[in-house]
Amino acid sequence: MSDETEASDPVVRRHRDLERIANVALRAGRISMESGANASATRSVTAAVARGLGAEDVALRLGYASLAITVAGGGNSITRMSGVGRLGVDQRRDTEIRRLAERIEKGGATDVQTVQGELDRILRETPRHPEWLVAFATGLACAAFGRLLGVDWAAFVPVLLAGALGQALRHRLLSRGANLFVAVGIVAFVAAGLGGLGALALRSASVGMAMMASTLLLVPGVPATNAQTDIMDGFPTLGSARAVWVVMVMVFVATGFWLARAALGGFL
Repeated sequence: MSDETEASDPVVRRHRDLERIANVALRAGRISMESGANASATRSVTAAVARGLGAEDVALRLGYASLAITVAGGGNSITRMSGVGRLGVDQRRDTEIRRLAERIEKGGATDVQTVQGELDRILRETPRHPEWLVAFATGLACAAFGRLLGVDWAAFVPVLLAGALGQALRHRLLSRGANLFVAVGIVAFVAAGLGGLGALALRSASVGMAMMASTLLLVPGVPATNAQTDIMDGFPTLGSARAVWVVMVMVFVATGFWLARAALGGFL
């Protein structure tokens, strides 16, 4: 069939339109999921984009590392699949994607190219806090939680510094493509070790708790919450995969902490 015949065939045109809709909807869903959204939110974003662009029916399958969508309209249907990258937490980007999906669903953007441009803009322009500020805030949070857990004031600053340096190290390791679980183990060892050494140097009476507080930055709070929410919302496969990931992270946190404690055993 020639290109001219294909261009004039309404079935072929509709098939191509559905393919474009499926691809852009998958991209929006992938960004949402990689930004920390749970299964229900990802499903809502993907379906809203697809329906807003003209799909009459949308079916979605969510996996931990992939998304698959089937869109139908005008008697035709098409299925496409996309891989999902590392699942992080970016609330600003997640909020922007949800707002865009709502706008598309209400008819604010009915052209695939326009939506692609909006997605490019979100990825390119969504502001991020400076790395030093994130590290300092992380360390401050670890120190504050440490106080709630019973860490004395002598260990407050060591925990703050250990948490901040641990966050900076984690960012460096992950930005260079290090295995996430190995990075978690390394950061746990370094943060716990630095927190313990600092607490010992300042003669804190809560060295062990200071070491533990220094690793609180590694607790996967959002993934753990999403795992529970996904299972309760009827996505047991994805929720279980998230739960296994959370368990693996905690295993490596515990391993790094244990190694740091063993290294400082002669001083405790």
